[in-house]
Amino acid sequence: MASVLKRDTAFENIPSIKSKTLRINLNPDIYGTFAEIGAGQETARHFFRSGGASGTIAKAMSAYDKDFSDAIYGIEKDGRYVTQPRLKKMLSHEMQLMEERISREKHPERLFFSYANTVATIDFSKRYKGHGWVGIRFQLDPKQKEYDEIILHIRFKQNEARLQQETLGTVGVNLIYGAFYKYHKPRKLLKYLYDHIDKDTIEIDMINFSGPNFKDVDNRLMSLQLIKNDMTDAVMFGSDGNNLLPATVLYKKNILALRGSFRPVTKVNMDMFEKSMNIFIRDQSVEQENTIVIFEITLANLKASGEIDEQDFMDRAKLLCSLGHTVMISKFQEYYKLVEYFNNYTKAKIGLTMGVNNLVDIFDEKYYRHLSGGILEAFGKLFFKDLQVYLYPMKNAETGQIMTSNNIKVHPRMKELYKFFKYNGKVMDIIDYDPEIMHIFSRDVLKKLMNNEEGWEDMLPEGLAELIKEDNLFTRKLVKETEDKVQ
Repeated sequence: MASVLKRDTAFENIPSIKSKTLRINLNPDIYGTFAEIGAGQETARHFFRSGGASGTIAKAMSAYDKDFSDAIYGIEKDGRYVTQPRLKKMLSHEMQLMEERISREKHPERLFFSYANTVATIDFSKRYKGHGWVGIRFQLDPKQKEYDEIILHIRFKQNEARLQQETLGTVGVNLIYGAFYKYHKPRKLLKYLYDHIDKDTIEIDMINFSGPNFKDVDNRLMSLQLIKNDMTDAVMFGSDGNNLLPATVLYKKNILALRGSFRPVTKVNMDMFEKSMNIFIRDQSVEQENTIVIFEITLANLKASGEIDEQDFMDRAKLLCSLGHTVMISKFQEYYKLVEYFNNYTKAKIGLTMGVNNLVDIFDEKYYRHLSGGILEAFGKLFFKDLQVYLYPMKNAETGQIMTSNNIKVHPRMKELYKFFKYNGKVMDIIDYDPEIMHIFSRDVLKKLMNNEEGWEDMLPEGLAELIKEDNLFTRKLVKETEDKVQ
């Protein structure tokens, strides 16, 4: 095993950028290429300047001209250059060249890596701050056939291209250093990406780990770390468990969003989704193939019982993913912030599916006291352009009355405001709901499940009860406590 695998704590006290690059340069085994498009050779520059780079850098290049870039890496279908597929092509191409040109017989101990980024810095008018994809493909053992890989997406917040370039260079060094010396601590590796960088200079809104040394890393948990560490405001992952870039998923899409605890996801949740989706796609402006459905959980919901229980989060995620849905975790406790976020990426139709209690809360002034314009400012953002709320009815447990948009009770001061939005078609009732399942609430299902009561299985979509039992979802702690008592 190569010397790079020796784990130590000598460098735990945030080494300088020069110390990081020098440590890599002085390691005789680490050897690779740098390919940087769009923001200069900032990462490679750090390695060249620290000394000893001849034993580390096989090649450093920038295919800055688009024609040259296309000649080397091929032409993207969408014609764009700052994309994840472009980055992956760069990593793959450069690693292939390493394998072809460097003899394993001559250098049996060398650990290959290819580092790449494709970045657009702030534009001249300063309207678009800039963003980029950064990644490394590498090996920790020279006999390793399948490479490890870390890919992340960043958004710049600085207002000067030079500063953004310098920040990018620092991120690149942190990533390469982390890949070789902190790979066994992926959560810490994530934090170390901000070494010598102020939090308000960049946002990291997606990261994926893959490869044999990351086989036990669940990228959904890494997404959660991005939120917990204040690296971004929202993260998304697909049904396969891999993280997605929200901007790519939401770009120019019609969006239907359902907010909930999904602890666990119930028949009511699925009825809300199916019935609102039927209404949504009947709109003449909505094309189904250009529509994305988001199941959203707020960070506040995950913290409802105190600190975030990561296993509980994973249990919810596993069920939603098993149903084939895209999941979003956000910091947006107020709905208007969620809609504002969506409006950053699309001007198409947005739909929010919610229950009666959620709509009543939206018309509660206490949530908007921090805004100078109060509830009117929030509603200006919430009902901006083409947005509709699809309201799922609720049965009053005491009276048996079905509560809809026509008979819900908002604060007297809010009545006229509510009427305005109601009569302008911003709130639409779901009328073809299933009355047989209206009694189902996630909290009741969870209570029955944890108390080992009967009947909870019938409250869930088909197949989920079996999955919960098979993996002891939501009850793992109880099972462990029982086992401990028996022992």
